[in-house]
Amino acid sequence: MSELLSTAESSVVVPDTRFDIGPVRYPKLFARNTVPIRMSDGVMLSADILRPGDADGATDEPLPAIVNFTPYNKMFNRHGMRANSTLRRLAGRVRASDRSRMTARDVLRTPAGGVLEPFAINRTAVARGYVGLMVDVRGTGSSTGAWDFFSPREQQDYVEVLRWVREQPWCNGDLAVTGLSYGAIAALHSAAQRPAGLRAVFAVEAGEDPPRELGLTGGVPTPGLLLWILGVDGGKWFPAWPGLLREGLAGEFLRERLTKRSGWARRAVRLAFNDHPDAYLNQMWAEKLPRLEDIETPTWIHGGWHDVYNRSNFRMYDRIPVPGGPKQVLVDDSYHLTPGAGFGDPGNPQAIDELQCAFFDRWVKGIDNGIDRYGPITVRRQGDGRWIQRDRYPDAAGAVRRLYLTGDRTGTAPHAAVDAGLSPRADEVETRLPVPGGRVSAASNNSAVMSMGVTLLLGRAHGNDERRSEATAVTFTSEPFEGGLTLTGPMNLHLHAVADGTDAFWSVTVCDVHPDGTSVALTRGALLSSHRYTEEETSYRVGGELLFPIHPLTADTIEPVIPGEPFDLDIEINPTEARLRTGHRLRIAVSRTSFPRHMIPRWKKREITGQAILIDPEHPAYLSFQAVVSAD
Repeated sequence: MSELLSTAESSVVVPDTRFDIGPVRYPKLFARNTVPIRMSDGVMLSADILRPGDADGATDEPLPAIVNFTPYNKMFNRHGMRANSTLRRLAGRVRASDRSRMTARDVLRTPAGGVLEPFAINRTAVARGYVGLMVDVRGTGSSTGAWDFFSPREQQDYVEVLRWVREQPWCNGDLAVTGLSYGAIAALHSAAQRPAGLRAVFAVEAGEDPPRELGLTGGVPTPGLLLWILGVDGGKWFPAWPGLLREGLAGEFLRERLTKRSGWARRAVRLAFNDHPDAYLNQMWAEKLPRLEDIETPTWIHGGWHDVYNRSNFRMYDRIPVPGGPKQVLVDDSYHLTPGAGFGDPGNPQAIDELQCAFFDRWVKGIDNGIDRYGPITVRRQGDGRWIQRDRYPDAAGAVRRLYLTGDRTGTAPHAAVDAGLSPRADEVETRLPVPGGRVSAASNNSAVMSMGVTLLLGRAHGNDERRSEATAVTFTSEPFEGGLTLTGPMNLHLHAVADGTDAFWSVTVCDVHPDGTSVALTRGALLSSHRYTEEETSYRVGGELLFPIHPLTADTIEPVIPGEPFDLDIEINPTEARLRTGHRLRIAVSRTSFPRHMIPRWKKREITGQAILIDPEHPAYLSFQAVVSAD
């Protein structure tokens, strides 16, 4: 049962608490678009500014400012927000699912949860006494310069923009930064530089290490990286001409566009077709990562189990040296384009625009509304849709377990290329299980991840049933569980393998198999065999058991594969919190690819000519994880 919390009277703040954000203070909003902000090197960044007021115009009262940096052309966001109220109303009419897993209906309901507000400028907050800004980063939208995402120069721009905002008469000197995806990462970069006046961060779908998680997942490029770069690069040719003409900047903008090129489209193509230095993690990629340990402001991290940055949420939470309360992490069963789906419904958290407003009210305005007693770790558990709150992750009650890969046929996966077992005991019989070639079906959860949830609209097989994609996979399936089992935290798949060529690629999906045979993806991992070197000091172990191996993915840590010679490797599997009910089974599906999630370059494909999993009593293969056993 939800409650409206406006004071510090209650010590228990449940997941569906409604925090008091107060009434609308200003009945009208006033926009000034394409406002130029000059950087120290002469580049002009373009900002849209939204201020509250009444019939007499924008208020003269200095207010806190919320700043959002974007490469996606704020003009598109601005025009898109005109449909926000209508979309929100229509989406609210779609009947929700039981949320034991996200369905097409939940995707359609996403706008009702208020996510479009923090993606652009949060009008809910502005009407209650904030100024909202959205800024095109250099080389995108209506800003000049050359785009180089998260480069040291762009990071300096964030600080210079925030300094400019504080100097404006409509700002009282207090700042917050926010954003979704790129904007969320930019917000973390901003906070890490500790700019004057910054009071809070609200980061939706951010990534701790975007090159590792999205660009070079498992050591191979992601097709989405090239498409993303081409999309951002294309958007820069559609500036807000009326605003540029009004400011007398149209000529400067056009000259800059014709002479300043980012070069990233060309570099991305090279990554896809050549053995390029940037196909490995290196110093250039490292400079683009937010220094999370330097953040000292209250920070809200909002993520999803099936987000492209699923790996990041709890790692970011752990690295930011701010105590729980001012620091919060909320992870939903959602995708990159569906955060906040169902928020505002009974039994679910408050709408995301209102949550953001409440968080900023607490840490920017100093209003004691109780949101600091939320969580600080709040997750929606897969499998039953329940919201869980605790003060640590993984669950402290979770015990380390192993399930061994066996060659025993289970009869549960006649659709799979190979049907094998997952057992509490290691196999005593040697078996060689070849991993077949061929393209995995695009009807899979990996496609849903890369489409950011959109392909769920095509039906259950396109995100909530892996059986089509398992047709070219080796599946390892457990016996039915006699009691409920809750998976908590990351996992490690330890394989003993052999390759016919000089490399091999492994794509792993962890599934909850229902009694009717439906195979629902919970989480995933991937690794190129030559990147199997594990960095012990940064890997996660519990009681000596390796649960999350960290692979540097650098050129100097490559370990060549010798054709025909067996080798061991540990594959990191992203964190999850998932309930497997009585009678359900756990399945590991292993394949050689997972298009469109991974794109193995042509030159690398020539090195991958065949691979197999070896079941060997002397070198057992197994899945390591933490779990809580309880009766349903």
